[in-house]
Amino acid sequence: MQDPTLMRIGSAISGLLLVLFLVVHLAGLLPALMAPVQFEHYATALHHQPWLPVLEVGLAATAAVHLSCTIAKTLQNRRAGNTSALRSRRGQPLEALASRSKLVAGLITLGFLTLHLQQLRWPRPADGLEREVLLQVLLQPINLVVYAAGSLAIGLHLLHGAEAAHRNLGLLNPTNGPSIRWGGRLLASGIGGGFLLISLGLALGGLA
Repeated sequence: MQDPTLMRIGSAISGLLLVLFLVVHLAGLLPALMAPVQFEHYATALHHQPWLPVLEVGLAATAAVHLSCTIAKTLQNRRAGNTSALRSRRGQPLEALASRSKLVAGLITLGFLTLHLQQLRWPRPADGLEREVLLQVLLQPINLVVYAAGSLAIGLHLLHGAEAAHRNLGLLNPTNGPSIRWGGRLLASGIGGGFLLISLGLALGGLA
């Protein structure tokens, strides 16, 4: 039988590592909206780094650990009839919505990630064409809808995950709970909203 403590810790730590990647990735994408030339220089330099394949393998492994631990923990909670987390969110409609929709948000995020990698990583765009390829992708309405849905799903997932990670690590208590929840809201809106802003901004700029 899988150790529930290890599953909780694995889910929390892998989730926090993925959040760190999202913050760095978002920071790297922002120049695509405001400074295209600088963005292409950054993308070209990044793609020629010898450590990039190692980082990508590490990210894939981290995502696999997070997904497997989260699924195992969710199934175990359902078998045990655990509803305490939902009861603790009464009076917190945003967090309750994020908790109830975490499976749907996770599936949307996984589908978006698969499409995103297929379009922009397998194969990679040629040097100097990263923004152009991304723009052409976003100018297709169905792709823009998927990218917008993926951004919103990431935001919802982070809204749930911020509190869940602290709970899984034993760091959530009645004293710091409100601060952690507000921090989770800021993180979710900043990252999810940031990716949504970039997608819509590039698409609208391309149409103009």
